[in-house]
Amino acid sequence: MAEQTSQKRKYDSSRRKAQARQTRLQIVEAARRLFVEKGYAGATIEAIAQESGVAQETVYAIFGSKRKILSFLLDISVGGDDQPVRILDRPNPQAILRDTDQHRQLELFSQDISEILARAAPVFEIMRSAAKLEPEIAELVQNMLAERLQNMTRFAQGVAANGPLREGLDDTQAGEIVWAITSPELYQLLTVDRGWSKEKYAQWLAGTLTRLLLP
Repeated sequence: MAEQTSQKRKYDSSRRKAQARQTRLQIVEAARRLFVEKGYAGATIEAIAQESGVAQETVYAIFGSKRKILSFLLDISVGGDDQPVRILDRPNPQAILRDTDQHRQLELFSQDISEILARAAPVFEIMRSAAKLEPEIAELVQNMLAERLQNMTRFAQGVAANGPLREGLDDTQAGEIVWAITSPELYQLLTVDRGWSKEKYAQWLAGTLTRLLLP
């Protein structure tokens, strides 16, 4: 009897966690739609709650503020899911860093980053606009830019570990080049304004990084 009670409690706990996760994602996806349609300022907590089909109190209880919704939205857009795993610890970046061929590293990286930017670049554009309204979001943007630079420098170091970089180029400069050329702004410019597919962007990026980084 005690064993059955314990199993029921575990089942109820797992079900509650799954329901809470589903509600959190439901709110975030509703916020994504409203941020795109109405902008950050126009997407009120009331509107997000209505769009997601939950009470305002539920939105506040889970996130506390609209800024935290936007921050979480960026996290899941970059990672591709809601798991709390750093981007460099995820399978694709790990596989790229383990590869021993520089050209293949650049090709795999370009494919992976194009997928990430397809999800995250529109969200970052929203954050850029929101940063003009809230100093906390402006700080969040700066932190994100710094983290991106750190990640791109780590990638450049991984490439340099497998062979020489272009003459006169060190790890720091290589990381800055990768950071700049994979910016969300440039991705949006090419895919939205010029109509490139993410596949075309990935192919262009691989060739461009090869010319800029390798001898």
